[in-house]
Amino acid sequence: MAPNNLTAEPYLLLMVFSDIPWMKVVHAVLLLTIYLVTILFNLFLLLLRTIDPGLHSPMYFFLSHLSFIDICFTTTVVPKMLSNYLTEDKSISYLACATQMYFALALGCAECLLLAIMAYDRHVAICKPLHYNVIMCTRTCFLLAALCWTSSLVNSLFHTVFTFLWSFCKSKEIKHFVCEIQPLLRLSCVDTHIHEMWVFVSATIIVLCSFLFTLFSYIHIISTIMKIHSSEGKSRVFSTCSSHLLVVIIFYGTISTIYLRPISSYNPERDRVLTLLYSVVTPVCNPLIYTMRNKEVKVAMRRAIMKRFKTPGQNMT
Repeated sequence: MAPNNLTAEPYLLLMVFSDIPWMKVVHAVLLLTIYLVTILFNLFLLLLRTIDPGLHSPMYFFLSHLSFIDICFTTTVVPKMLSNYLTEDKSISYLACATQMYFALALGCAECLLLAIMAYDRHVAICKPLHYNVIMCTRTCFLLAALCWTSSLVNSLFHTVFTFLWSFCKSKEIKHFVCEIQPLLRLSCVDTHIHEMWVFVSATIIVLCSFLFTLFSYIHIISTIMKIHSSEGKSRVFSTCSSHLLVVIIFYGTISTIYLRPISSYNPERDRVLTLLYSVVTPVCNPLIYTMRNKEVKVAMRRAIMKRFKTPGQNMT
């Protein structure tokens, strides 16, 4: 095993989607816009959940964690991308690269597990409504959230440490806009097949198992919905779940394409687009989907606006 890269080499080089000057400006403006919208909308959902008693249910407890993940995820990726577009210096130190990889992996893993937990929450709420408050009590919610974060942070630490124990001697240029395992292992001058196998195994356990658990939950949910005789009841339940299902399809679809395959089939152009989808586009879509398609969030927004602009005289009524 080669010496630790954190002390052996000073920096690596990241890529951008285009080196054409006007395209770089367009990409930078789009990225900055998406980033600001992501931060503002997710912060708004976090604030709304905090101030509105109607959003203190387990569903919105987990949704607040999702908003926090999206804020952190996009902040891990986008600022460095903007820097690479706006300056000629595309270098990143080994320590900064390892830090970016650690948080990107941890947050991606946390979102996988959290989406599965949110599916379980909807399953209990719809299939076992009389037992919902007992099953999804405060203690259970905190334990599930703690399990999600702990397993994600430990898994990410393992892969980050072992990735940067290898020596990168083939090139300093990472064929990506972010520090990820696959393009970094391709720079290694030693055999990394064992590490590649562990990446595939852990991705299968986390991504595939989370997706199958989510799918299993929704099969039960749909089966239960079909037994509801009231068309209004069916519509209300579908409305509650459709937003979460849309987020699941977008996120699992992109991340599984990247990690659930051999690293030997790595395609730089395709993987950059897919990574952009789940690390930049998904975080901005999540709050928009939950805001536009969730009746309770809309009601909470109206209450917050009315409370903000209510005159002193109205408080007496």
